Amino acid sequence: MLDGVNVALGISGSIAAVKTVELAHELRRRGATVRGVMTESARGIVHPWAVEFATENPVVTEITGRVEHVELCGRDGWADVLLVAPATANTVGKMAAAVDDTTVTTCATTALGADVPVVVAPAMHEPMYDHPGVLDTIDRVESWGVEFVDPRIEEGKAKIATEDAIVTAVARATTPDSLADQHVVVTSGATTESVDPVRTLSNRASGKTGRAVAKACWIRGADVTLVHDGDNVPYADVERVESAAEMLAGVQAHADDADALVSAAAISDYTVDAAGKKIRSGQDDLTVELTPTPKLIDTVREAHPDLTIVGFKVETEGGERELIERARETLRRAGLAFVVANRADVMGEAETAALVVREDAADDYAGSKSGLGARVAEELAAELGA
Repeated sequence: MLDGVNVALGISGSIAAVKTVELAHELRRRGATVRGVMTESARGIVHPWAVEFATENPVVTEITGRVEHVELCGRDGWADVLLVAPATANTVGKMAAAVDDTTVTTCATTALGADVPVVVAPAMHEPMYDHPGVLDTIDRVESWGVEFVDPRIEEGKAKIATEDAIVTAVARATTPDSLADQHVVVTSGATTESVDPVRTLSNRASGKTGRAVAKACWIRGADVTLVHDGDNVPYADVERVESAAEMLAGVQAHADDADALVSAAAISDYTVDAAGKKIRSGQDDLTVELTPTPKLIDTVREAHPDLTIVGFKVETEGGERELIERARETLRRAGLAFVVANRADVMGEAETAALVVREDAADDYAGSKSGLGARVAEELAAELGA
C-alpha cells in the first residue's frame, strides 16, 4: 500500500502521542520509510528515542542551520507526504495561520507552500473539537487540500483515528487518483435469509475482498458506497443490508449516479418465506421451500445498460478451464467489464488466489486480499479511463 513512500511524521503534544510508536511501525509494515518530527510538548509525552527506535531514523526536535523543514518538506525535499498525528487544536490553528513556532508547524507551512500532500489526524477533548473556531480552522485547512482523518468520539474525547484509517488516508494522499470524480458502488460479504425470527440461511463469505476493493477504490480517489452487512468504515459511505432483497434495493438506490458497480458480495441465490414465530424444535422432519432470488447484476444491468459492472464468480468444482468458462458465461450474460473468479476454499482466508477473466484473457492473481482489491481497482480505473 505504501511501498517506496517517504512519510514525515509530525507529532504534537497530545496524550495520543503515546500511540505514534505503533503508528510508525504500522506505516513501515505497509512499506513506508518514516522520519519523525516532534514538538517540545510532544517530547514531554513520548521520548524521541522511542520514535527513533520505531522509525530507525534520527528525529527532528529543532530547526537548525540544516533547515530541516526544507530538507524534509521543501519542493525538492525528502518527504512524499507530511502526516501530523496526533494534531492538537493548537497545532491545527497554527497551521491555518502559518504560525511557525514549532518544528511541526514549520514543516506544515513548508509542505503546504511546496505542494507536498498533508494528512492530519486530530486528537483532543470533544468540546475543543466542537469549538466553532476549531471547526472553522479545520474547514479552512481542508479547503487547501489537506486530508483530515476524523477522530473517534469516545468518552467525551475526540480520540485519534485508528492506525488503519490513518495509514489508508496516507495511501490516498500519495497514490495517483486514477478514479477521481468516479462514484463506485461495491457490494461485500454475505447476505442472510431469515427462516424464522431466530434461524437464518447464509454462507461463509467474510467480506474481506469486497472491503479491500472498496478501500482500494477510495485510495485511488473514488467516492465509494459500500453495500454490506457490516460496520461503518472510514473509506466509504455504508449502506447496511442483510438479505439479498435488501442488497439489491441498496444497490438500486445508488445506481443512478454510479459510474461503476463491483459486485463482490456472496449473495444468496435462494430465499424462504420466513415463519412469523420460532419454529419449534423436536419435530421429526421439516421441509423448507427455497425460492430463487433475482440476480443482482442482471437486474441492475437491465435498468442501467451503460453502467460498468464487475462481477465475482465462486466455484467448488472443476479445474481452471471450467472456472474460466463459467466466469465468461456470466460476463457475456450480464455484459460485464470483467469477472474475478476463484475457488470457494479461499472464503474467509487472509490470502487468496483468483483469475481476472475477460473475453480474451484470464490473468492469475495470488496474494493478499488487499492486493486483490488493488488489482481490481486498477483494472476498473483502466476500464473507466478507456
